[in-house]
Amino acid sequence: MPLQNRVTPDGQIVATAARGTLMGNRGGMLHRVDKSLGPKRWVSKQWITCRLSYKGRWREVMAPNSYTELFFLDEATSFAAGHRPCYECRRREAVFFAELWGETLGGGPRAKAGEIDATLHAERLNAEGRKATYKTTIEDLPTGAMVRWRDGAYLILAGRLLRWAPEGYTAVIDVEKDMAVEVLTPRSTLEMFRAGYDADLHESALKFM
Repeated sequence: MPLQNRVTPDGQIVATAARGTLMGNRGGMLHRVDKSLGPKRWVSKQWITCRLSYKGRWREVMAPNSYTELFFLDEATSFAAGHRPCYECRRREAVFFAELWGETLGGGPRAKAGEIDATLHAERLNAEGRKATYKTTIEDLPTGAMVRWRDGAYLILAGRLLRWAPEGYTAVIDVEKDMAVEVLTPRSTLEMFRAGYDADLHESALKFM
């Protein structure tokens, strides 16, 4: 049985046999001794996204007294769920993200991790602790944004919708630019896309480009 450690674009943590391309965590341990998921879905505001491998380190997934490893289809999925790049194993991406944040939202130099985490936490969860979303039109969204539409989650790619699945992107839909959708990616992260951050996409997206 697959462990419940795969994150969807709306931030849910599910069990699936499909493999992800990135790992991450939400600041601590969410699992029980038997490696089942407990009731918590985050421990701190530090939600990060990491490489699957780094400097030859090896970890037992969901080990006792350790943080819970979470997995993502790609970076666009992790951003939609409310995560940011890790400063240790993805330092180049994290620094670039923070520099864009400072220039775009902070009015100054590189933003601090705590500042980014606090803002993202306010944007990814509503007052009831559920996924925070808002509605806008396709034409207002940059490539890399993820939305909820009809019966599923979709990636915005050059104004088109790519249907998300745990295994990859499965179909492309051409839609009217003024069509309204429910946005999953936090507002501040969308500003990073507009400022020049290109989220890494799963290889399955390439066939639709």
